[in-house]
Amino acid sequence: MTTPATNHAGRGISGLAGLAGPAVMLLGMLLFAMNDAMGKWLVASYGLGQVILIRSIAALLILAPFLWMAGLKPIVEAERPWLQFTRVVLSTLELFCFYYAVMYLPLADVMTYWLAAPIYVAAASPFLLGEKVGWRRWTAIALGFIGVVITLEPSSAMFTAPALISIIGTAAFAFMMLSGRSLRRTPDKTLVLFQTGGAAIVGLIAAPFGWTPITSVSEVLLLGLLGIVAMSAHMLVNRALKISDAATVAPLQYTLLLWAVVFGYFFFDEVPRLTMVIGAALIVGSGLFIFFREQQLKKRDKVLPSVPE
Repeated sequence: MTTPATNHAGRGISGLAGLAGPAVMLLGMLLFAMNDAMGKWLVASYGLGQVILIRSIAALLILAPFLWMAGLKPIVEAERPWLQFTRVVLSTLELFCFYYAVMYLPLADVMTYWLAAPIYVAAASPFLLGEKVGWRRWTAIALGFIGVVITLEPSSAMFTAPALISIIGTAAFAFMMLSGRSLRRTPDKTLVLFQTGGAAIVGLIAAPFGWTPITSVSEVLLLGLLGIVAMSAHMLVNRALKISDAATVAPLQYTLLLWAVVFGYFFFDEVPRLTMVIGAALIVGSGLFIFFREQQLKKRDKVLPSVPE
């Protein structure tokens, strides 16, 4: 017979287990934000290709033991090679665009543009993946695009190189996410290996242009730490998605924006603009609506035929 005390203890343990996924996801988002802030600081002193090359090498060293345990089969027999290659090109373009953008724009602004990627994915999925999108999600997509425009502050400043590079980068990120939907059978570690290896190769080509001499071991370690933090963040997010359902942990990605504001203010003296706050609110609200609507429709489709709404 179960006593009331045992019941309460069971619920307590269950509650703690339920908090594990969100806690891991929040830590992953904090590390991603730290990676972005460190990247912004480092590209101010070192060449863009140089930073990405050393970052990628450090990340590959962290990833190597996991790949060794998995063996070569997931790599050699990876599905749809041309789509894998396209994804690597997109991920490398996105990475270079991001670090270029943070050289010139406030961290919170750049993060806001990148958080709009799920809205681009929702808008493109009917045309590229044949997915059905109803009027509710189209409305949310339209509001998200309005948020991006507000954040850009329509003026001649919209057409500066950093702003345009930001849009190109977030579009590349969105199409990279779309390609991931078609590569569901590829293990996460394999996908990360391909995109990190691609970045390392392009970084090696670009590094001689703007290379800044490294004069101490501490500088190498600092540059390498960028890759370690980024890889740790990837692993934490993947772990969070395995121990909790996506509906619980995925919305926590928007805490990136909070950390971007905090780090931008304390480390770079960046104060958020009113237009950024308004645009970010529309983007985050639209992104959350699209996500939860998709989750709701997935549950409905298990019982009823798909009806776009």
